[in-house]
Amino acid sequence: MPRMITKIPDHNEAAAYYFTYIDRIKSENVVGVLATQLEEFTAFLHGISEEKSLHRYAPEKWTIREALNHVNDTERVFLFRAFWFARTFDTPQASFDQDIAARAAHANEYSWASHVQEFHEVRQATLGFFRNLPEEAWRRKGTASGNLVTVNALAYIIAGHMAHHVAILQERYL
Repeated sequence: MPRMITKIPDHNEAAAYYFTYIDRIKSENVVGVLATQLEEFTAFLHGISEEKSLHRYAPEKWTIREALNHVNDTERVFLFRAFWFARTFDTPQASFDQDIAARAAHANEYSWASHVQEFHEVRQATLGFFRNLPEEAWRRKGTASGNLVTVNALAYIIAGHMAHHVAILQERYL
């Protein structure tokens, strides 16, 4: 099994705005955090009813289903970037417009249970990738959205982005 070399990212590993997410994770073991989040967030999500999942806290804001769909989509994007750079591809990755993705997803047309299952499957894929990442790959970097980012930072961004949305769900929706 490859040795995981993770550490809380330095400020030169990602654009400043990503530290909104990165700073939420205080552990040097981001893979452990991702695994813990899988169990805890899945249990949290199971506490939300189908009906409640269609709630929005203000007009024009996402429903809970749309918010979870966004978490799933964003995790896929960040994981793909980590894969791309870890495998030494050097082509810059384009920006991701969350609003375009959200409109195209039609998340409210799919059951809450299907979104929760999708989160579980997406996070399992994320864990599988990072658990099997060669030591040297954690330090690799590339350009995404016009900014330099390391594979290590991307793992923290995934974990921190989810933590950010859990806080929003708890504070504004529930």
